[in-house]
Amino acid sequence: MDLSQSPSPAELNVKLDQIRGLLAERELDGLLLRRTENLAWATCGADAYINIADSIAAASLLITQSERMVLTNNIEAARLMEEEGLSQLGWKFEVSSWINGDGRLQELTRGMRLGSDSNHLQAADLSGEIASLRSRLTPEEGGRFRLLAKLCAEGMQDAMDSVQPGMSEFEIAGVLSESVRSRGVQPVVNLVAVDERIYSYRHPLPTDKKLSKYAMLILCGRKWGLICSLTRLVHFGFLPDEIRKKAEAVARIDAEMIGATRPGRTLGDVFGQAQAAYVAIGYPDEWKRHHQGGSAGYAPREVTATPSSSEPIFLGQAFAWNPSIAGAKSEDTILVGERSNEIITEMPGWPCVEVELENLVVSRPTILERK
Repeated sequence: MDLSQSPSPAELNVKLDQIRGLLAERELDGLLLRRTENLAWATCGADAYINIADSIAAASLLITQSERMVLTNNIEAARLMEEEGLSQLGWKFEVSSWINGDGRLQELTRGMRLGSDSNHLQAADLSGEIASLRSRLTPEEGGRFRLLAKLCAEGMQDAMDSVQPGMSEFEIAGVLSESVRSRGVQPVVNLVAVDERIYSYRHPLPTDKKLSKYAMLILCGRKWGLICSLTRLVHFGFLPDEIRKKAEAVARIDAEMIGATRPGRTLGDVFGQAQAAYVAIGYPDEWKRHHQGGSAGYAPREVTATPSSSEPIFLGQAFAWNPSIAGAKSEDTILVGERSNEIITEMPGWPCVEVELENLVVSRPTILERK
């Protein structure tokens, strides 16, 4: 962990209180956390992954009403204690030989009524409840999110400055990856499309296709376990009216969604606002072709909004909406503030359109036009 962002005991206590409240509500003796995102959440930002393709962390947390411990092997223990600061935060360590697997965990949990975030030891599945808790960000998490967003925006800007016609999607993805990696951010989603592929695919895995005129870069960057998202597009030469019209349309829809994301409303309310905006702007069916985003945090989307979503919106939560029309998309990460929402992945100097709503003006990025 970046020691300049060391978590506070107060933040940890908030999360322990939430977990122990959940245990009492469900009449359980302990909670076992094994997923990477949940270890990052419960430890206030520690990295416990090795293989990024594996959702299960290189350690487990066992939390009861009276104890909290880290269960790991002799390979991982020292780094988690020292560099991730878990000893400093008072976590008790149970360290086993890498040969023994889960033997110690089974001993410690024998006879317990156990809840877990994974299908393990016949524990009750609390993954949904945990995802809901972790989406309620603390002020400290909001501060880390702002720093992460700044790093992602800077990385995206540097990558966009390097994009040139003739580069392949693989090359562009490599530039974006290096740009954010050099800032200490892990690109957990790195999608690139050029030219006609932007019209064809909402989730374009990079290929060897070479850029002629139009490129879309999509990033979800992770640091301290938190993940923020943004998309930017660049066009070389004259921008066709069709693309400009679509870019202005998605900017309007995105602004409507950002304006509607306020405490007291639900994710379904915001989705309904998006549906109405798609109709008003002349693209009534485009929302059916891709999800529209949702709450963010320790996953790119903690909850993906649907028309029936009843999840309430809370002060301090993060959201990433991503309306799209074939050939154009708008996406940034926001924090819900007391009086208005803060767009934390803004890129200074990037061309924007000011969208006027009833009592609000929302700035949304448009397509960068380069010669």
